[in-house]
Amino acid sequence: MKVIIIEDEKPSARRLQRLLKGLDMEVETMLHSVEESLEWFKNNTHPDLIFLDIQLSDGLSFQIFEEIEIKSAVIFTTAYDEYALQAFKLNSIDYLLKPIDEDELKIAVEKYKERLPKQQSVTLDFNDIKNLLVNPLEREYKKRFSVKVGQHIKLVNIDEIECFYSENKGTYLHTSSGRNYLIDLTLEQLEEELEPQTFYRINRKFYININAIKDIISYTNSRLQLKLKSYTEQDVIVARERVKDFKNWLD
Repeated sequence: MKVIIIEDEKPSARRLQRLLKGLDMEVETMLHSVEESLEWFKNNTHPDLIFLDIQLSDGLSFQIFEEIEIKSAVIFTTAYDEYALQAFKLNSIDYLLKPIDEDELKIAVEKYKERLPKQQSVTLDFNDIKNLLVNPLEREYKKRFSVKVGQHIKLVNIDEIECFYSENKGTYLHTSSGRNYLIDLTLEQLEEELEPQTFYRINRKFYININAIKDIISYTNSRLQLKLKSYTEQDVIVARERVKDFKNWLD
């Protein structure tokens, strides 16, 4: 049985590895970020079972499954609210709330082993799971951002924002009036603040508002170039690995 752990907190990963060893399960690999996991899955045989943390240092681990088709069974290790988790429990083997309890881990592993005679892998609908976690019922997304203008604080409503972008280690929002403002959040932090039907992260540098798209043009290497209504400072390119998901988002 091939087992891996995806967990950004290395002490937690090592503890889980020790607990699994006590259950006669050897962990082949420990991965600590979305980027590292993507590279590993592209170059290795996929495991039978993944112990998966949801919030990694460089983003949500669901991004891995959006970019690579994976049919491994998954046991979640997470600090998310158990009421949201209960909504998707049937779609996965199990979930374990941190700090992981040894008895609960044993039950989860036994549950996985009980499924083995019936099917060797479990295909999960990660888009549904992602929506349940990132968009729980009655979830409130940001309606406005406060930005500093000299000695003043200005409020920018969300529908005024064409895009968010990173530049020189800073994160900026660009408004429909053509103004750019520095904000205190990273693009990764914005992922939990923006309504996903309206905003989409097209690459490492840009989140764009669907209502700001003026034109979509075929670009080199199977990518897409977006023309926004007022933002013209940089080329706005949909990364090749995101093109398919971007088109689905548009629909």
